[in-house]
Amino acid sequence: MTRSEVDEPKALAAMWRLCKLGYQHEPWLLVAAFLMTLLAALPDALLALWLKILADGVLADDRRATLLAATGLAVSVTATWLLRTLSTRISRRFRDRVTIMLEAHVARLQASVATVEHHERRDYLDRLSVLRKQVFVLDHMYMSLFSTCGWILRLGVTVVLLMSISPVLALLLVFALPTVVSSSWRPGVERQVEERYATHSRLADHLFKTATTPAPGKEVRVIGIGRDLVENRRREWEQWYGPIASARWVSAAWHAVAWAIFGAAYVGAVFFVATGLHGSVGNVLLILAAGARLSSYIGATVGEIGFLRGIWLDGSRRLVWLENYAASFNSAGDLPVPSHLTDGIRLDHVSFTYAGSERPALEDVNLKLPAGKVIAVVGENGAGKSTLVKLICKLYEPTDGHVLLDDQPLDRISTEAWREKIAGAFQDFFRFEFRAAHSVGLGDLPRLDDVPAVTTAVGRAGAEDVLERLESGLDTQLGSTWPDGAEISFGQWQKLALARGFMRDRPLLLVLDEPTAALDAETEHALFERYAAAAKDSADGRITILVSHRFSTVRMADQIVVLDGARVVETGTHDELIALDGQYAELYRIQAASYH
Repeated sequence: MTRSEVDEPKALAAMWRLCKLGYQHEPWLLVAAFLMTLLAALPDALLALWLKILADGVLADDRRATLLAATGLAVSVTATWLLRTLSTRISRRFRDRVTIMLEAHVARLQASVATVEHHERRDYLDRLSVLRKQVFVLDHMYMSLFSTCGWILRLGVTVVLLMSISPVLALLLVFALPTVVSSSWRPGVERQVEERYATHSRLADHLFKTATTPAPGKEVRVIGIGRDLVENRRREWEQWYGPIASARWVSAAWHAVAWAIFGAAYVGAVFFVATGLHGSVGNVLLILAAGARLSSYIGATVGEIGFLRGIWLDGSRRLVWLENYAASFNSAGDLPVPSHLTDGIRLDHVSFTYAGSERPALEDVNLKLPAGKVIAVVGENGAGKSTLVKLICKLYEPTDGHVLLDDQPLDRISTEAWREKIAGAFQDFFRFEFRAAHSVGLGDLPRLDDVPAVTTAVGRAGAEDVLERLESGLDTQLGSTWPDGAEISFGQWQKLALARGFMRDRPLLLVLDEPTAALDAETEHALFERYAAAAKDSADGRITILVSHRFSTVRMADQIVVLDGARVVETGTHDELIALDGQYAELYRIQAASYH
């Protein structure tokens, strides 16, 4: 089974795994919350019995029975209040602690996945979108499970009391089964519809953020699309909500029929005891009290089961699916990462196709990246440059073929260990709104607070001018939405991202995937030239990969790889490719002409 075929597990197995997860993190609170919920159920369920004894005692002028019933009622009411209060306090503490644990668990799972496929595949995004909404109520699942057990205990005691009048009354449970079935069926149907149309929900959220957040605010106002965003958001929301509302109406109708069946059976049971059995006043009072409670207990049990079916089972299955998916990437490689490169990186008949696309992003690529060399990758937009880089960084796995590191399969080398040997920066960098020192220091987490290392990385990236303009230098909080935060330009953010990529001193692979698009050509050239010279002087066989549209920069590379139509069409030095007079030469002449 491939990773793309990882399915959600069976519902009960998923629920059991989530229970174990809660027990592993909060064992004593989980047990205490569960036991207190059960204890709180008993006094409440016995109220009908005390009412029967009280009625019979009053009619028979039995003072002992009357006193026993009155005492039982007082104890039951008091115990119900006290135990319910204690149960609520303990459960609330357990829920608070387990909420933090579950949110951290989901975040850790997503961050631990070696590739970024789950961030890009539509089916995974829809599944994760629902899970992210459910994770905020996952803590209620434990409470719902405990409550269900409590209601079942109440239900069991009530059925025993009814059977003390006549075993026939146990048939009330049979007539209650349709309500249980409909309650279990409803949420699953609604959740399937919700996931089927989750794309509309995600788009509605995106449009809402676009219309209300600062980043796109200028463009939204200048081009005047605010009203269109609101209308489109409303339309997308209706396309998501409409089918869900229809599904809810249909399921609600069946649920109402199920409750009508139980209601008719309950009325018949009261007539059966009052007339058919000629029961005592106490027995009639018992079936009225216990029967009414049976109705509420079944309703509560059915409601909790519905919640379990719709949120717990569904959410736990998604969570366990994510655990299984993440685990499929976490098998430790049986080969070590080399301390230095002697041969280099080789792509052997590598192809890659994005999920949902029929056209390959890379097709049958055979390429050798020699150790100790600077490699430039060029090509028009969509040629596969960034995909090639991400395959080498193990952000994707090849659809076909293999990536070899010193002739060892890269997929047999630990992803985490290989990533520790990679440094660099990407065009689509993220803006970490921390202190400037930490925004850079994240590039080598063990040295996050190493100021000399951060300063060195800033120098490598030529970002000294950025720090000079910050009021507190490296101690400046970045991002204007934070107290005393500084807003900086896109180009300044890009320089800090580049510095972050230069934090590691001795990487085996340095990747610069168009990280200087906001800089002028002269600055980019000087920066790449300085770092390429340092890479060539390294004794560890470091490979530097430059991805750039500026041919004045890539001409310094030891080897230039030209991609077109998902294939490698040319390789060689600048002089060799110019002499070849092929695609590279044509692109170079076009760009050179634009500078004259």
